[in-house]
Amino acid sequence: MSDLQTQFETAAADAQKLAKRPDDQTLLKVYALYKQATVGDVQGKRPGFTDMAGRFKYDAWAKVKGMSQEDAMQAYIDMVEAMKTKYGYTG
Repeated sequence: MSDLQTQFETAAADAQKLAKRPDDQTLLKVYALYKQATVGDVQGKRPGFTDMAGRFKYDAWAKVKGMSQEDAMQAYIDMVEAMKTKYGYTG
């Protein structure tokens, strides 16, 4: 396993141990980076207007389309580190 992959998995675990819940925009961005890092470019159809949460997630993920999985991993790691400072960390 690569060092980047190990750091990414650690960051994913750390994201679950924040002292406070981040705001919705931050959560959407971290979700999009996680999906881009683990799955790649957004897939499937955009959810309909009755599934607003699904639409927001889809749109956030679509914004990082084309980003390499390695770049998404690094951006995710950096974002989780910033969130730990801003929201506190209970780990």
